[in-house]
Amino acid sequence: MSQNTATVAPGRGLSIASFIIAIASVFFGWTFIAPIAAFILGIVGLRREPDGRGFAWAGIVISFLTLFGWLLILLAFGAVLLPLIFVGLA
Repeated sequence: MSQNTATVAPGRGLSIASFIIAIASVFFGWTFIAPIAAFILGIVGLRREPDGRGFAWAGIVISFLTLFGWLLILLAFGAVLLPLIFVGLA
């Protein structure tokens, strides 16, 4: 009599969620909360889900680049508008 043993594939839910949220934050222009959530999910996915490392890394990189891009945009607007506010033109 043979035993039927089913093996459960390790989950990749956190890693895939990180990737999807990171892509959605770029596509929809979500600024801070979604990329931070994607970044955290990617880090947790790296630690807990060895099969989802590719998705986790993609989510981490995309969310970091999204946050960095928004930071550069904010700094650029601040560098342009801040002198105008002090002069009184804005």
